Amino acid sequence: MTTDANRATVLQFYQSFDERQFERAMALLSPNCVAHMAGVQGAMNRQEFEAFGSSFYSAFDRGQHQFDEIIATGDRVVTSGTFTATHLGAFQGLPATGQRICISVMHIDRVENGAIVEHWGQGNALGLMQQLGMLVIPGPKLLTRGFKSAISKLFSSSKVDTRS
Repeated sequence: MTTDANRATVLQFYQSFDERQFERAMALLSPNCVAHMAGVQGAMNRQEFEAFGSSFYSAFDRGQHQFDEIIATGDRVVTSGTFTATHLGAFQGLPATGQRICISVMHIDRVENGAIVEHWGQGNALGLMQQLGMLVIPGPKLLTRGFKSAISKLFSSSKVDTRS
């Protein structure tokens, strides 16, 4: 396949998802496709990747990818831009908010014989949670460090000059 054909395959994959044509999108994945998603432990096989995508798109309706950058070289296609959608279904235990979201995304897809055989995906999960009104609570190490810093500032600012 040519670089242009690989680029067309990848763009058709995202367009199919945006148009809610799951069967058409899945037809562009190799049976042995492997996906690597930021925040997901380990690689996903094709069926797990399909379930992940289906779950996300069930929660976020009217999704649209807008790519600002598309770089195709050899068998790899890099896409970078934004994903916008409306949160109309349950997502990771959070009921639908009706909130319109816009997150930054970056993908690298490797194509062989007209099908995606490997996918790497990165989306702005923190930005998504903030737009949905989810509270982000810092972990114990950060809380302890912040508490120590606040106490230290409190005591250093309350020192009184006793030289008179």
